[in-house]
Amino acid sequence: MTGTIAVVRGFGPVFAILFGLQFISMGAMEMSGPFWPLRIEELSSSGGIFALAGIGVYVCPMVGVSLTSALWGRMGDRYGNRLMMVRALAGLALTQILVSFAQDVWMILLLRFLQGCCAGYIAPAQAYGIQITGGRNRGVLLTWLQVATNVGSLGGAFLGGLILDASSFATINLTAGFICAVCAVAAWAILPRPAAETSGDGGGQVRQNQAFKGQATAPVWGLLALTGMMLASRMVLQVPFALYMAEVFRAPHWVTGFSYGLLALGFVVAAPLWAQFFNDRSASYILGWMILIAGGCALLTILAGLTRSVEYFSLIYLFWGGLLGGTTPILVALMSAATADGRQGSVLGTAQSWQQIASVAGIATGAGTTQIFGLTSVFPLASLLYAASLFTAVGLWFLARSRLPIGDSL
Repeated sequence: MTGTIAVVRGFGPVFAILFGLQFISMGAMEMSGPFWPLRIEELSSSGGIFALAGIGVYVCPMVGVSLTSALWGRMGDRYGNRLMMVRALAGLALTQILVSFAQDVWMILLLRFLQGCCAGYIAPAQAYGIQITGGRNRGVLLTWLQVATNVGSLGGAFLGGLILDASSFATINLTAGFICAVCAVAAWAILPRPAAETSGDGGGQVRQNQAFKGQATAPVWGLLALTGMMLASRMVLQVPFALYMAEVFRAPHWVTGFSYGLLALGFVVAAPLWAQFFNDRSASYILGWMILIAGGCALLTILAGLTRSVEYFSLIYLFWGGLLGGTTPILVALMSAATADGRQGSVLGTAQSWQQIASVAGIATGAGTTQIFGLTSVFPLASLLYAASLFTAVGLWFLARSRLPIGDSL
């Protein structure tokens, strides 16, 4: 852990600002995350509308992100990732304020879709971070940016539960919109333009990353597939989570928010350790561990579905989050390392788009399974999907060991 802290300090003060912006803004957006089904149920006139809108409230912004992230990534490569970060934060602020006044489920879904189209903050933030650090220790860098998101998720979900218990759902969204607006102004005023942009030096635009030079790795498309499967496995629980907590555990809102946030806490604690552990390791070594992580997630999710103790359930969520800390940021770092410097925004935007598509698939699958088989079916479903991820990781591990050349297929 000491080595990881030393690496982070070496990134410089700009990274600290970047970390803070991501932590605050993403935390603000997550305040409403676990409670949307309760709001949609309140506004729905029938069970059918609730079933459809309960899925759509999560799916619509993801569809918007998936349709536009690659475009914003290419624009970031061309016009600057800093500008794309400011644009995304401003879009989040405006749409979050508008959605706080919406009293119709269809208007909420439209605004959530527009929110996704205007968003796309994470990919340019990642590309900007790689620019300011010169691509050094990108696995650690991307992990800490993901840690910022998950720390925000932890605090945001808990704070959102407290606000909902004390006030209203509209207060949550108004607060989030104001916070994102402040972050947009701060990003524009404080974050410097990268040296390559200010000097007009385009030399870095065609340089190929050397992180895995001389090493075998899996193709980018395979890493995208594994990342998507891991995310889909987790997202099957997005819609039914609050309902599951209410039906199975009779939990108050703050307990639901706290338990939801424990997944992020586990990620936050473990992700830097995973990043240091995987630093400078070969792709085949990392993928071998992905097999073990997927198997561990399959076991924990089946145990979560079996327990009827909210304490044990929360502890399982904490350990599950710890395993997830070794997945997405590490896999994205492998994709980034296999891509030319001038296309970082494009590849990271494409990765974000693919992650959103996978999340939509996971949410739809989880919600559909809940409607057909009931709430208790979602954890066994998650376990089965993690088992499928395990077999995908095995295939990529064999490809990496056979020294498949790096493929910049995007």
